[in-house]
Amino acid sequence: MSLVKHPLNNPYEFEGTHSYLLEYISKCKSGDILIGQELMMMLDKLLTHFDDPEIKIDFTDGHKRIKFIETKCKHFEAPFAGKPFLLELFQKAFVEAIYIFKIFDEEINRYVRLYQDILFLVARKNGKTPLISALCLAEFFCGEMGTRILCSSNDYEQADLMFQAINSMREESKTLSNVTRSNIKGIFFGNPKKPKKTGKFSYKNKGQIKKISAKTGAKEGKNIKVGAVDEVHELKDNTSTMPIRQAVSTQDEPLYIELTTEGVINEGYLDERLREARQVLNGELERPRWLIWLYTQDSEQEVWQDEKSWDKSNPGNGVIKKRSFLRKMIEEAKTSKSMRVFVLSKDFNIKQNNASAWLTPEDIKNEETFDIEEFRNGFAIGAVDLSKSGDLADARILLMKPGSQKKYMLTKYFIPASKLEELNREDREMFKEWIRQDLIAVSPGNENDFSLVTAWFVKLFKDYGIRVYKTGYDKWSAIYWSKEMEDYGFDCVRVSQDWGSMSEPMKLVEADLKSNLINYNNHPIDKWCLENTALNINSKMEIMPVKVQGKEDKKIDGAVTMIIAYKVYIDNRTEFLSLVGR
Repeated sequence: MSLVKHPLNNPYEFEGTHSYLLEYISKCKSGDILIGQELMMMLDKLLTHFDDPEIKIDFTDGHKRIKFIETKCKHFEAPFAGKPFLLELFQKAFVEAIYIFKIFDEEINRYVRLYQDILFLVARKNGKTPLISALCLAEFFCGEMGTRILCSSNDYEQADLMFQAINSMREESKTLSNVTRSNIKGIFFGNPKKPKKTGKFSYKNKGQIKKISAKTGAKEGKNIKVGAVDEVHELKDNTSTMPIRQAVSTQDEPLYIELTTEGVINEGYLDERLREARQVLNGELERPRWLIWLYTQDSEQEVWQDEKSWDKSNPGNGVIKKRSFLRKMIEEAKTSKSMRVFVLSKDFNIKQNNASAWLTPEDIKNEETFDIEEFRNGFAIGAVDLSKSGDLADARILLMKPGSQKKYMLTKYFIPASKLEELNREDREMFKEWIRQDLIAVSPGNENDFSLVTAWFVKLFKDYGIRVYKTGYDKWSAIYWSKEMEDYGFDCVRVSQDWGSMSEPMKLVEADLKSNLINYNNHPIDKWCLENTALNINSKMEIMPVKVQGKEDKKIDGAVTMIIAYKVYIDNRTEFLSLVGR
């Protein structure tokens, strides 16, 4: 087909109607708008629909919803709060692509919408949640009577973001709020203050908008027309999406939308969906009812080398999302592994392995040593990772000198004799050498003798006068061990190994290692544990340590105790430094 240009203002028309989709495709083809190859493949497919005799082009539904959003919906968050929701061209093209293509359904004997399953992948802060929220509200009012809509996500908080976006837009419009009501259960038609007895906007309309999370039970049995699932990258499997997809299956024209950025969960739900989506785009899999709208980069290399390429994953660049923000993120990503993982996945939709190495060899390499005599009669922070009683354990102290930010680490490892025999040959020989060097204490039998851990802390005081200010211990530590420590006069504090506790200290350990502010006395087991450690990252950019993928049999206890020690240090920095400075 050809694009017909009007001689005056050059709109792109199809049979006399301006098409935002055709305008968008044309500008993408000409290079005026930069997109990645994956979206271009979808647009090429959409372009063939205009010449397909099996597909009817009808702009009515799409343009009705675009008009509704732009005239009835208002933004509710700064810096656009209170302003009309004026859609960008890429947003109008996306809405149009959902609605304008119709095929004849012989089962119900009429034309219905071609695309009923939508995958919308775009980098964060490009307005995806407000857009889909506005589209859900438009469907609620412009769709048929009794339309039921369900907002879903991995957790209730994220599902509530979309629901609150819908409700806030509803409240911003007197026209919409006058004929609807909302409560903790959802949004409904009918206003008790201005009741209507009949019609679409009365109590007789049983349409509703509700929210649900992956953790909510009893998802089966619902009958909905529109299901919108936000941030599907956080889902581990399809257990929360399949009931929603099944719930819309009874409708003549259902609409199931998945919106997300890329993520870091390995082999999660999104990974499988994107594998299938790319098979569809490459013609390897037939899914004619699936609209696949992916804003992706063509390579990671271009992110670092060509700022213009950022538009491929960020269609709202310069209007919705600030370019200066992306520049700042890129600069931070150059020096921080956690920031790099987060930025590449969330700002550029480049899949990151959340179990790849946390630190580079250059970060870990530090051959500095120190003499414990330098800290005689000083103060320290303690940390232990007793882990499971039948595994490797580690005890550590963190020492500092007055007026210096450098941290000095002294550590001792512990292992049951039986565990040595379970190691592979290479690791077993390595561990035996460390035992000969007195870096590891061996407990007889199948369990660690935690009294040896206590004895190590006591020996530090007896031999060097080192007083441990506070000792952090992990959740696996036995109550009896902490009680034993307290009997000797040690102050033990619990450090939970979760996102909230581990994220900040782990980031500071990384920064200090990169800045050569940690002297771990060139300890070979510390170095080995750091090499085995990966970072896991969540949607809030919080991190915590995990084992590198493929190294599940290796140990990370030394890295964990470093992080625990830093957690205690951060929580007690002022008091500890005052003791160090005495």
